[in-house]
Amino acid sequence: MAMEDPDKKTEVVLLACGSFNPITNVHLRLFELAKDYLHETGKYKVIKGIISPVGDAYKKKGLISANHRVTMAKLATKTSDWVEVDEWESSQSEWLETLKVLRYHHQKLLSPDATNSLQSVTPLTKPGRKRKQEPNRHEPVKKKTQSPDVKSVPQVKLLCGSDVLESFGIPNLWKLEDITEIVENHGLVCIIRAGNSVQKFIYESDLLWRYKNNIHLVEDWITNDISSTKIRRALRRGQSIRYLVPDVVQAYIEKNNLYSPESEDRNAGVVLAPLQKHTSDSKN
Repeated sequence: MAMEDPDKKTEVVLLACGSFNPITNVHLRLFELAKDYLHETGKYKVIKGIISPVGDAYKKKGLISANHRVTMAKLATKTSDWVEVDEWESSQSEWLETLKVLRYHHQKLLSPDATNSLQSVTPLTKPGRKRKQEPNRHEPVKKKTQSPDVKSVPQVKLLCGSDVLESFGIPNLWKLEDITEIVENHGLVCIIRAGNSVQKFIYESDLLWRYKNNIHLVEDWITNDISSTKIRRALRRGQSIRYLVPDVVQAYIEKNNLYSPESEDRNAGVVLAPLQKHTSDSKN
């Protein structure tokens, strides 16, 4: 059998969106698991991982400032030669749908120089402002537009845990057309625990079943129950979080006294941005 031509492998950029409040060792493990899995298929070459912390306008309970969350993520990835932190999403004044973040990074791969000019642009257009400059005007990804002999632009796939995939079923959290474009044009790499019911969730969704070949389920056999929520709780109890987060992150949290009962009450009683937006959209 002929050896696989490395040039024929599809290049992939893995994008993880989320609160990273704070970033943990498990967040970093997701990237390693996804990369191993995609390389083992023989079809993909992972060229980069991107951590994109959500902006403060997401309004999640207990969400501390993006500035701290981005700094911790940067500290955590300092020793990685392929995972980096991108501040674009976190610096927007309005909450951005995940699809827009995927489109932004795809566009950036198409024309790196053009997209950088969007760094300071707020997503919402004011009257009279040029629409072309808006970050959310990024066009949907067109599939198979290149001629076969041109090396294609890397695919930007959404890296997530099974909770994100299952959240597609929560009313008003995601727009149906967004889910469709994510699974059809980009694809998901979803890290699941052995014995998880995600396969059943996909089977029971006509939309996800239609694009199941673009949803890569990666079993994590060395399971770890660390979550940002549990880290914050341990800190509120005055307990050690060493070996659960990178040492540099632990030091930063301690130095800045970041997580307290007061910070956990931030945005208490506030409706999460996507729920607020999509509920009002459906009323209009």
